[in-house]
Amino acid sequence: MTIYRSLASRNPDAFQPDLAMSLINLGNKLSDLGRRAEALKATEEAVQLNRGLTSRNPDAFQPDLAMSLSDLGIRLSNLGRREEALKAAEEAVTLYRGLAARNPDAFQPNLARSLNNLGNKLSELGRRAEALKATEEAVQLNRSLAACNPDAFQPNLALSLNNLGNMLSDLGWREEALKAAEEAVTLYRGLAARNPDAFLPNFALSLNNLGCRLSDLGWQKEALKAAEAAVQLRRDLVERNPDAFQPDLAMSLYNLGSRLSEVGRGQEALKAVNEAVTLYRGLAERNPDAFQPDLAMSLDNLGSRLSDLGQSQEALKAAEEAVTLYRSLVARNPDAFQPDLAGSLDNLGSTLGDLGQWEEALEAAEEAVTLYRSLASRNSDKFQPDLAYSLNNLGSRLSDLDRHESALLSVSEAIDRLWPFFLRFPSSFEGNAGVILGHLEHLHTALDRPLPSEVRERIEALKRLESS
Repeated sequence: MTIYRSLASRNPDAFQPDLAMSLINLGNKLSDLGRRAEALKATEEAVQLNRGLTSRNPDAFQPDLAMSLSDLGIRLSNLGRREEALKAAEEAVTLYRGLAARNPDAFQPNLARSLNNLGNKLSELGRRAEALKATEEAVQLNRSLAACNPDAFQPNLALSLNNLGNMLSDLGWREEALKAAEEAVTLYRGLAARNPDAFLPNFALSLNNLGCRLSDLGWQKEALKAAEAAVQLRRDLVERNPDAFQPDLAMSLYNLGSRLSEVGRGQEALKAVNEAVTLYRGLAERNPDAFQPDLAMSLDNLGSRLSDLGQSQEALKAAEEAVTLYRSLVARNPDAFQPDLAGSLDNLGSTLGDLGQWEEALEAAEEAVTLYRSLASRNSDKFQPDLAYSLNNLGSRLSDLDRHESALLSVSEAIDRLWPFFLRFPSSFEGNAGVILGHLEHLHTALDRPLPSEVRERIEALKRLESS
């Protein structure tokens, strides 16, 4: 980097392109270390250099500008700056479309990758239908590329199918999501058989995703089998290269804990999540910037598993540590971590409620609602459903204190906020809509009041969906 800066200062025309590329590489390395702000700074400088180069010679440097914009979108997203990330991703797609129109063989692969990134950015903003459209286009491009050159493009197709499964799942299209995940697993299985060193990590990731998609459909035993296979693959990878694959093993253990919990194997679920927490602790001690978020996430999960087993005091300790970690992360980067803090506070409120600490539980639930209100005011598509769930939790905490009138107001607001999302994406939101409507029925019964006609109509709409 220092050498390229010196060379570029003496001969910009010759060495600015090399400086820009070295800045892109630096951004990637800093991002891998969790040094998000520094990674962004390096990538922004690369984009600025490439803009200048493109203005003087578009044909030569538009590809470099498009690549650096794709990286910029990822860097901004990692810092929670989602709208700016989307803008960068959209510009990258626009550039690659133009390039692919003039030279399809050279730039269709880049266009497909940029569409994958665009889908992820749209999904982060809650724009589910648009995210699906971008990801489907990426899959279509990668299919045509893989048909012509399987060895080169099957990995790209498998990656985009993994993303497609996630997008379809977000829309509640569970069967279609499973089909995409299964195809990704089939492709990665073949790739890993031919080149284990290159593709076993991707195969393990696809099995993780497959487990989630099977779980979404209620196929818990099959989901557990996929999760166990992912863990075993990643244990083997860790034996060969601990530094590279311990984070992936920790994530697979996190998912395995959820799958074991779903089949009622609570003690084994707790053991898996405890191992994930232990791994993330070690990783976070060596690199706090990169792994504190994962440690906090795993502690939240640990609290849930302990709570499932009735170990409420231990669950509280895990939940409190998760909240403490998220508070420190929010202090450094509010945009990226406020949503996680809000979710963690909801979990803390539930755990405190289990212990009969009603006032403290209410305080945590109120803070969670306040955070989600702020988030939903800035991005309704993404965070209004979370606000609805948090309002429903607040209703439970208020009921614990016999404040049924306030609870009714909170839960009524919850269904009012969720209902438009249920109408747009019924498969995605029917489960949570049913929980909130059931809560409303219970509160009206407790207050000896008839159900309002609008609530009755919503209950009937949900029943019609369930019976169709």
